Amino acid sequence: MNEFSANMIDLLDASPSPYHAVAAMAARLDAAGFERIAESARWTLSTVEQPAYVVRGGTLIAWQGASHHNLANGVRLVGAHSDSPNLRIKPKPDTGGFGYQQLGVEIYGSPLINSWLDRDLGIAGRVALRSGETALVRVDRPLMRIPQLAIHLDRNVNDGLTLDKQSHLIPVWGMGTPRAGDFDDFIAAEIGVPASDILAFDLMAFDLTQATTLGRSGEFITSARIDNLNSCSCALDALLGTVPVNHMAMLAVFDHEEVGSESTTGAMGAMLNAVLQRIAIVVAPGDPQALHRALANGFCVSADAAHAVHPNYPERHEPNHRPVLNGGPVVKVNANQRYASDAETTAEFIRACDATGVPHQTFVSKNTMPCGSTIGPITSARLGIPTVDVGNPMLSMHSAREMCGADDAAMMVTALTHILSAG
Repeated sequence: MNEFSANMIDLLDASPSPYHAVAAMAARLDAAGFERIAESARWTLSTVEQPAYVVRGGTLIAWQGASHHNLANGVRLVGAHSDSPNLRIKPKPDTGGFGYQQLGVEIYGSPLINSWLDRDLGIAGRVALRSGETALVRVDRPLMRIPQLAIHLDRNVNDGLTLDKQSHLIPVWGMGTPRAGDFDDFIAAEIGVPASDILAFDLMAFDLTQATTLGRSGEFITSARIDNLNSCSCALDALLGTVPVNHMAMLAVFDHEEVGSESTTGAMGAMLNAVLQRIAIVVAPGDPQALHRALANGFCVSADAAHAVHPNYPERHEPNHRPVLNGGPVVKVNANQRYASDAETTAEFIRACDATGVPHQTFVSKNTMPCGSTIGPITSARLGIPTVDVGNPMLSMHSAREMCGADDAAMMVTALTHILSAG
């Protein structure tokens, strides 16, 4: 296995929630000499001209090469997202019946909900405490399960499974009579605080099975959350492998892409633009055009997962655009602007692949199939920066257990490093 796939597996296993993903990425940035900056601090030239990053919840923005000269020559940015479709614990989750204790969950994003059945699930996320602090939570042991109805009680299940999202997805986590406050007591004990100290939480279920290689020769990687920690890992490796000479290199990992990005930590929010504005104010005082020049001379890669052709369902794919695992990065195109790629930005990415000997592929949806979207169109529209949408090919997208190629991470890192390094 190459080092970049190994790094991806490490990030996948370390990141049962967006908050854990950002913490794991921040730890790697710290080890590489990046400085964490508080958003509430007063930023100075010495603050921003060093390699640095900011964190807000499940979002991280990092950069290096910030100077007046470099900013004028453009910002080269890779964007990704830290969240994945899953099941979130409801604020008052204690429920159950017939002798079972269960936990109410809310569907986050658009998961393949059948893939969450009969899996051993843990709980991870964050809790907000009365003290004003926030604590990460990871219950990394089999805690709950959504048992599927036996075939003897649903003889037609193999003709098509239908699940009621409200009543059929309630995990079992104990026996006895449910009592309001049981879950709070449990989480409080896990983190070592009184239950009265927990004021609110953002907690979610996660599949306990770790990431692993698969296949007769280890050609594949299977894991939860490949969409989109695969891209996060590749983008981080690219930034850490970049030495910008005459421009600024940047990484932006957003939360809430799976639910539309409209939040303070989503790509629709003001955070990235605010960071760029603050850097411009500090490194180019008195030059109100500095940021506009940086974006006009800049380039953005929106890195998200791409659909590989499914060997059992080839008819679901556009005939001339069928990416394969381990075939290299995929440029994603949509005429209706669900992806931000256009001819010029696509050509820029292809040139980077050609310059580094990396093969590339192209994805377009069938006209009869709806097309998903990414942070690409949002970032392009909000910043006015030329943007291309790319991704590593994968299967089982939005499943509790996804699949990608073991060789694709290295190729994506190579292409992204070239882009971030090219002024």
